[in-house]
Amino acid sequence: MILPIHEQVRARVRAVLAELYGLSDADATVSVEYPPNRTLGDLGTPVAFDLARRLRKAPRAIAQEIAGALGPMPGITPVDAAPNGYLNVFLDRPSFLLSRLGVAGTLPPPVRADKTIVEHTAINPNKAAHIGHLRNSALGDTLVRVLRFRGNPVEVQNYIDDTGVQVADVVVGFQVLEQVDLAAAKRIAASARFDYYCWDLYARVTEWYDGDQQRLQIRAATLHDIEHGTEPTASLAAFIADTVVRCHLKTMARLNIDYQLLTWEGDILRLKFWARAFDVLKQTGAVFLQTEGRLAGCWVMKIDDTPAEADGEATETDDAAEEREKVIVRSNGTVTYVGKDMAYQFWKSGLLGHDFHYRKFATRMNGDTLWATTSDPARAVADHPAFGAAAATYNVIDVRQAYLQKLLKQALTAIGHPAEAERLTHFSYEMVALSHATATELGFAPPPDSGDAKRPFVEVSGRKGLGVKADDLIDRVIDKALAEVDRRQSDLPAADRRKIAEQIGIAAVRYFLIKYSRTKVIAFDIDEALNFEGESGPYLQYAVVRANNIFQKLQDRLGLDEAAMLAPLPAAPPEAINGAGGDHELWGLVFEASRLDDVVEQVVRSLEFAVLAKYGFGLAQLFNAFYHRAPILNEERDDVRRWRAAAVAYFRQQLTRALDLMGVAVPPRM
Repeated sequence: MILPIHEQVRARVRAVLAELYGLSDADATVSVEYPPNRTLGDLGTPVAFDLARRLRKAPRAIAQEIAGALGPMPGITPVDAAPNGYLNVFLDRPSFLLSRLGVAGTLPPPVRADKTIVEHTAINPNKAAHIGHLRNSALGDTLVRVLRFRGNPVEVQNYIDDTGVQVADVVVGFQVLEQVDLAAAKRIAASARFDYYCWDLYARVTEWYDGDQQRLQIRAATLHDIEHGTEPTASLAAFIADTVVRCHLKTMARLNIDYQLLTWEGDILRLKFWARAFDVLKQTGAVFLQTEGRLAGCWVMKIDDTPAEADGEATETDDAAEEREKVIVRSNGTVTYVGKDMAYQFWKSGLLGHDFHYRKFATRMNGDTLWATTSDPARAVADHPAFGAAAATYNVIDVRQAYLQKLLKQALTAIGHPAEAERLTHFSYEMVALSHATATELGFAPPPDSGDAKRPFVEVSGRKGLGVKADDLIDRVIDKALAEVDRRQSDLPAADRRKIAEQIGIAAVRYFLIKYSRTKVIAFDIDEALNFEGESGPYLQYAVVRANNIFQKLQDRLGLDEAAMLAPLPAAPPEAINGAGGDHELWGLVFEASRLDDVVEQVVRSLEFAVLAKYGFGLAQLFNAFYHRAPILNEERDDVRRWRAAAVAYFRQQLTRALDLMGVAVPPRM
């Protein structure tokens, strides 16, 4: 990793600035950059340019004075003052590589911070997950992984809206369209893929509503029964939500996506979280009762700016004067979606003064308990982890929810907690569509003479039943990967080939979902995702497999495992890694591999995981070029062979880590 060296250089330069010029840390910014090529140095700082006006000296003179005063630094060879005024830092290449391979020395552990909550996925528990949900989950899970990589303790939550209209619609489908009660629904769940069954039923209910808008009154009555626990509707809704959530968890586990806590909206209502939040909002004046106009009788919040787009909830006015007020509690006493979300956010930030009960829900992928909230003390488990009360929160929700997320931040500020508002991040992203080729392959191609056929991608709609179920997409990608594995690895047992295909297919899906900017609408294309020679997850996997093959062949030919290959290097001639003859390709691979922690910091600052994906792709390309130009197995010079093997070992370690950050495993063969 490179960031410890960055900090070492900054700290020493700051000390020298204090010694030479009496400058404090606030007087000068010591930025660390990467020179354009390794002959100019490994790191550099333009600090002399920043000080030239203050010190009334030429940058070159300042750089020379600083370089002369720096003295020796561990792991760093001379620091040069370049003619243009830059300070160029050259690393002790052998010790740098060997310490990172554990052959000599150790690196400091990452700095730990206060707990962060990442909430992602939040699929309505009324039908199967679809391709759009996969982008949310892939982004959210990658965020969890990069935060943990840098030392942040992270709590992963999945919010379950079990009292919303979507669940009510499926209940209507069972009770009204199919005349099915709870016992019959359980029989269906035992004999059919329940989330798929509900997918089709939900689409039928939507069409049924469209046939007569008066039928929406049945939805309203059903929703009321769910919220108030009226039987038999409440039990049927609870069964539907529970069963579908378990299907969702299986789908996400296929993508190596895991959670620690399922937070159920019904528990927020039953435990009166909203009542407590409402009291706080009223006491601080964040909301007030409107007494006139069309919003008379509503509790509203003054909003800082007019929403750019509708938030999906029914409004009670179109008057321009009232557009600056957001309804939190309707005139009939029901709380809007954003009100419930405020209560949840207050709890996540540790400001509610009230907690859930907790129950064991399932077993996680690593064998730990997946917990769920409960409002029933009889189901509660006393010995549970401490949930909520985080120092920072990330809500991974699509860009259409930007307005509501702004209101959450505004509510935190309004009740006197601007710091918590600042540490609440809406991680937004755009929708997922299908390429025309993939839509055709999956049977969702629009009619050739339709307007949709002329668009650059094919949109999907779960509400209308037009879309790709997540499991169907994953199955199709794996099946296509299996065809390629069967062709390349026909000597392997069928079960092994299937396992490899699954790993390749998951890599294809996950990498595709993060390699584009999150602000970009993406059109998923199966062939692009599975391209072994293109910018894809399988391409990165293949680079690591190729590196593994090198060490397997070294073992077979020379009888040396990785440890035996690297052990003599501390005493070996360092010319190969030091770039004898001006060849810095070996060191260039090592240095680029070391930048993973810096890339992770960029990712966390920008929340653009495309940076991580492109870094991994570039590193794999660099290795493949090195592989073809710098043979290891056929290299006659023992020291050169060993240094090259060390570079490959470090590359493999770092790219494997990068893949793990993306939720991707490395198969044994490809």
